[in-house]
Amino acid sequence: MNSFIDQDGMSQIEGILAYYGERQVSAQWRDMLRALADEFDTQLGVPELRALMSRIGARFARAKPLGPCATLDDVELALNRVWAALDWGWAEIADLSEHLSVRHFCAPLEGAFGANGAVWASAFLEGVYQRWFADLGAGDQLALRQVEPPPAIDVGGVAKTYYEFQLAR
Repeated sequence: MNSFIDQDGMSQIEGILAYYGERQVSAQWRDMLRALADEFDTQLGVPELRALMSRIGARFARAKPLGPCATLDDVELALNRVWAALDWGWAEIADLSEHLSVRHFCAPLEGAFGANGAVWASAFLEGVYQRWFADLGAGDQLALRQVEPPPAIDVGGVAKTYYEFQLAR
């Protein structure tokens, strides 16, 4: 038997990533946030929850302004300073001519709100990035939208997701 696979078929790498994903959310808040997510799910539909989380994200972005940025590299550096200080993973920005792509890795959304909650909680990031880009001059002509579903990437043979957003007209 392969020692890298346990009885449930989970690889050690998957187990390690799941372990650290759970630990990314403080134990003192995890159960409360999951209960909150469950209550949200019973009271509101996904569109309403996504709108709420987007507004919360915009509020967060106003409280954590990026400051002046002259280039996309400056933007990426500034927003990653915010995420690093909060242990919220990191983001990569790419100019793909027809749109900007923002990929956010290792956000603690699933650890905080559970797998079902991550569907609507990711709108928090959408609201954050929309507000930051608006503050940097994107204005009302450009809108940021999440790419659905989050793409899977291969990390040592383990499919993991990241959240991807596109800023375009």
